[in-house]
Order: sequence, then structure tokens, then C-alpha cells
Amino acid sequence: MAHIFNPYVITILMLVCSNCFMTFAWYGHLKFMSNKAWFLAAMVSWLIALIEYLIAVPANRIGFEVYTLPQLKIIQEMITLLVFIPFSVFFMHQPFKLDYVWAMLCLLGTVYFMFRS
Repeated sequence: MAHIFNPYVITILMLVCSNCFMTFAWYGHLKFMSNKAWFLAAMVSWLIALIEYLIAVPANRIGFEVYTLPQLKIIQEMITLLVFIPFSVFFMHQPFKLDYVWAMLCLLGTVYFMFRS
């Protein structure tokens, strides 16, 4: 049972969850509200982003106990790309590009440098 509340793991899981909400807040309106006024799309996006913040803020507080601030940021960037690529391809029906793989490899390099010491 103690493994479920491991701060290393719970931080990452919460950041993945929050990033899913944020990705929908940023880009979901392009699919669902493209025929609505931009300010209505912004209001809906803000409501979705509120949920994201309610998850991300505690995730970052928990994570800051075990990760450095730069490590938290790089983890978040890695998660952003891991969430965005499937969202883009499967939900928004954008073509997959090999550049996504290269971008991921570049981010893996930043992970290495942030965590090597």
C-alpha cells in the first residue's frame, strides 16, 4: 500500500492527469468549438484549465519534496510531449511525423542532464 503513495510516482501520475486536462483546454476547442465565438471557447478552456490546476498544484508541491525545480520542469515537458503526440494523432487526426520521435529524443537528452547529478 505504501508504494501507491510514493511521492516520485504520485507526482508523475498527477502531472500526466493534469496535462491531459491542459491539452484539452489548449486544443480541444479547435475540434469542438471551432464554430463558436473565441471568448466562449476561452471560457470553456478556462474551466478545463481550472481542473488542471487543481491537480498540477498539489502534484508540484508533492514533487518538490523529492525532485528539484528544474527536474520537475523537465518531467512536465516530457509529459507534455507524451500526452500531446497521441492527442494530436488520435484525437485531432493529425499525421504522425518522424520529427515527433526526434523531439522526444532531444527531450530525453534534457532529462539525462537534469538527473545525472
